[in-house]
Order: sequence, then structure tokens, then C-alpha cells
Amino acid sequence: MHTPSPLPGQAVLHYGDGDYTIMRPGKFVLCAVSGRQVPLEALKYWNPRTQEAYAGPEEATQAWKNLKR
Repeated sequence: MHTPSPLPGQAVLHYGDGDYTIMRPGKFVLCAVSGRQVPLEALKYWNPRTQEAYAGPEEATQAWKNLKR
């Protein structure tokens, strides 16, 4: 699987249970559901199993429902 190059200013994170590690510094990550930029200071939702970030609870719930299919 090809991973696209990060956008300018995009951070690369490793998501853990309850916290994350910054692998490449930046100002934002991309929501895996909406594609929106999520500033690191606003990042509250992610999935450590899929290594995805979410813009908010609605996107996180949608991703969780998609995993259950």
C-alpha cells in the first residue's frame, strides 16, 4: 500500500491508547473520514488499531461503525 507524502505542515503521529507520539512534527493531521485538517491542539479522537485520526466524535463513530461491518 502506498502512503501519500505528508502535506506541508502535516504531522505524522503514532497513535497509542490515550496518547500519541509525534514521529514528524507539524501543525495538523488529516481526519481519516472527512479529510479535514485537525490541529494537533484540537486532536482528541483517534484509533490506535487503525492508526487513524478523526476530526470529532461524529467521524470517530462513523469509522467505528464501518469497522463493525
